[in-house]
Amino acid sequence: MKNVIAFLVLLLVNFCFGQNKFDQSEAEKFQKKINSEYADPKESPLMEEDLKTFKSLDFYPVNGKYFVNAKFEKAKKEKVFEMKTTGTRTPKYIKYGTLYFTIDGVDLKLNVYRNIELSKTKEYKDHLFLPFSDLTSGKESYIGGRYIDLKIPKGNTIAVDFNQAYNPYCAYNHKYSCPLVPLENDLNVAIKAGVKTFH
Repeated sequence: MKNVIAFLVLLLVNFCFGQNKFDQSEAEKFQKKINSEYADPKESPLMEEDLKTFKSLDFYPVNGKYFVNAKFEKAKKEKVFEMKTTGTRTPKYIKYGTLYFTIDGVDLKLNVYRNIELSKTKEYKDHLFLPFSDLTSGKESYIGGRYIDLKIPKGNTIAVDFNQAYNPYCAYNHKYSCPLVPLENDLNVAIKAGVKTFH
């Protein structure tokens, strides 16, 4: 019996350490970083007239409910495909895996993708792209959905902080061509976290 209890305690400890915890300061850091990038004329996707009056993007209040430790299932035998964009550009992506998680008791899943060209660079070799839309899209958040940047996980869980969801550049400026959110990544819940719509 003692051995069973010891094993369960060990299992619990390992499980807890395998989980990432929500950190409010990380979400606040993200907001500061994106605001400083958008205020910088060299980096900003904003149109000239918007840049002149820019103070801050509009964010939902940071909320730990929208931080999840998702179960990560790596995709097998996927084919490279051309992702549709708002323009004529069709960058090559591959479905890298599926994330399973729960928000407000609702079971949800999203696919994550890998950009073939970016993955060849040192900086983005372990980068994953998570585009999604939800019930706020076209109302409080950008109609075309939002993105989250992730890294390839070492195990079978991955931390996803929707407080760090941001708009594609084409939400600010029509000169950009942005990947369209695949239909399978449309969530039937409202994700009231991250960047809101502009204007």
